Amino acid sequence: MEVTVKAPAKINLTLDVTGRREDGYHLIESVMQAIDLCDVVTVYKTGHSDIRLEIDDERVPDDERNTAWRAAAAFCEAAGLSTAGIGIRIRKRIPMQAGLAGGSADAAGVLVALNLLTDARLDQDALCDAGAKVGADVPFCLLGGAGLCTGTGTIVTPLPSMTDCHLVVAKPLCGVSTAEAYRRIDETTLRRRPHTSVVTDAVCAGDLETIGRELCNVFEEAIPLPETAAIRQIMREHRTLGCLMSGSGSAVYGLFGNREDARLCADALRREIDEVCLCRPCAHGPAEV
Repeated sequence: MEVTVKAPAKINLTLDVTGRREDGYHLIESVMQAIDLCDVVTVYKTGHSDIRLEIDDERVPDDERNTAWRAAAAFCEAAGLSTAGIGIRIRKRIPMQAGLAGGSADAAGVLVALNLLTDARLDQDALCDAGAKVGADVPFCLLGGAGLCTGTGTIVTPLPSMTDCHLVVAKPLCGVSTAEAYRRIDETTLRRRPHTSVVTDAVCAGDLETIGRELCNVFEEAIPLPETAAIRQIMREHRTLGCLMSGSGSAVYGLFGNREDARLCADALRREIDEVCLCRPCAHGPAEV
């Protein structure tokens, strides 16, 4: 028996770093939105004595360094189960080092799929608690839709999912290390910070124009990559309502109210960049296929 789920990526509509704890972890405030760009995660029983992980991208580690592997271990601990005989297959579609939470999405997918496979019936709070031990974005990736994420990112206040629209996501060749991004934040005097409450209200009201106008991510100022600036310029030339780097980068997304504008923008970007996709907001977390 096996269970397969699609695990959605996320984008940040706002991202602010508000402080730092004594243990070194940064505190954030971010409005996040799930999108229908998904990895495909399958869990199944094996005859082995450990967790086995298969991934169709050789750049991704297939051992305990991987968030999906650690999510399986965290699930078994929460459910009081043995880790013996768990197999995981992942088809990667979410770009790496992009700020789209691909690793966290995979972890969330494993938690949901194992809950179905084992019939453990852990509730959402228990899954989120297990996910928080794996990565800060995992609780949001479990919930999906839209949410205001605070603390280290693990405290999620659900919001109504963003009104339907069209998104163009473009990932340049360069990637960004999260650790390096936060190091640069610590060294940068920020000139602009997000109006988080304005964006939260706009999401609740379905006001795409205000969302687009107020998109703000402090990492764009701390990490001024020429590649992301070039992507934003192309998006602006194609009537985006707003565009922003997601997370600590390096993917950039553009928000469009019109599908044709989004399609033309994606076509223009594909002439310059390999990893470009058209997608839409997603109102849920990992869902069984």
